[in-house]
Formats: sequence, structure tokens, C-alpha cells
Amino acid sequence: MPPEILINHNETAPKRERRKEARPGELLDAALDLFVEKGFSAARVDEVAARAGVSKGTLFLYFESKEDLFKAVVRENIAKKFPTWEEEFLTFEGSSADMLRYALVSWWERIGKTRASGITKLVMSEAQNFPEIAAFYQEEVIKPGNAMIGRILKRGVQSGEFRDIDLEQAVHIIVAPMIFLMMWKHSMGACAASAKIVDPEQFIHMQVDVLLHGMTAKKTT
Repeated sequence: MPPEILINHNETAPKRERRKEARPGELLDAALDLFVEKGFSAARVDEVAARAGVSKGTLFLYFESKEDLFKAVVRENIAKKFPTWEEEFLTFEGSSADMLRYALVSWWERIGKTRASGITKLVMSEAQNFPEIAAFYQEEVIKPGNAMIGRILKRGVQSGEFRDIDLEQAVHIIVAPMIFLMMWKHSMGACAASAKIVDPEQFIHMQVDVLLHGMTAKKTT
């Protein structure tokens, strides 16, 4: 074999190796798009593979089933972010009010405004038909998310910033508007011009202000 051909062959090998290593990420990216566009039921693994530029057989080398692929998408795009938040809150030096505002704003920045927010709509829409993925989402996303908000509220109660309230119900009251934003984005927000009236950042800041100060005007003497 001529030397120059041998050199070219050696140069292409690392590219093939890098391509092989990149496939799981490419598959997860394609799967996220299709799950958000079509839902869990309608999305097909062969479509995911085609969009990622690989064969269906290659997909099954990395993921045993569509459910396994969905779980990997949730872990990669949502669940893996919780350890970072936990580390940030361990060293957070501001007030609990600031901590709560930061939690909601950063949730929107890191998940809500990304494609991954469409997973919330998918789970809520298809939970009845696919209880196993709903249970998985409950364990991997809802429980840790609620626990994080609960710890912020508990911190505020213990420091005297917040009054003593039912923390479990308070968590739901705080999380529900965030779910509304994501559902709105992937329903009315995706097709109706009037839906753009909702500005997520302004909504979140007002939500925190109302939570902290209420809507009742202070009486003047």
C-alpha cells in the first residue's frame, strides 16, 4: 500500500471513532425533538434513528426500548441539572426570598425556555396511557424539584423570613404556575400570536412578588 494512502487511512480512523462516541448524544437530541413534536405514543424509534443519521439497529445498541430512550432523554435534559442546583443552594448566602426567586428564574433559564420543557406537556398528556413513564417522571423530576422548593421554604420559616405554613401545599402553589408556563409555551404559545402576551420572565418575577407580599394593599393610618 502506498505510504500516502496509509496516512490517509490512519487519519480517518479517529473521525470514525469520534462519530461512534457521539451517537448516544445525537440520538438523545433527535429523540427530544420527536418526543416534543409528536408525543411519546406517536414518536417512533426508526424516526429517531433516521433523524440522528444512524440505523435503528444502532439505536438499540444504546437503548433497549423507546421507554429506555425516553428515560435517558429526561435524565440528560432535566434530572441531571438537580445536583448543580443543590450545590448552588448549599453555598447560597442571600435571603430565602432571593433563593426562591433564583430557583424559579434559573429553572426557566435552564429548562423552561428550552425544548426540554415540552416533556412536561408530554407526561401530563399521556400519563393515563403510559403510567410507567409518568411514574418515572415523578421520581426523577417532580419529587426532587418539589423537595428543592420545600427546602427553600423551610429555610425561610426557620430564619423567620416566612411565616409557618403548610409547606407541602405551598410547594404545589409555587410549582403550579411554572407548569402553566411550560404548558402554555407548547400549546397556545406554539400556534397563537396572542399567546405571546405572556412574558415568562415578567410572570415569574410577579409570581414571586405576589407570593411574598400578597395582593392586599397596606392600610395607611
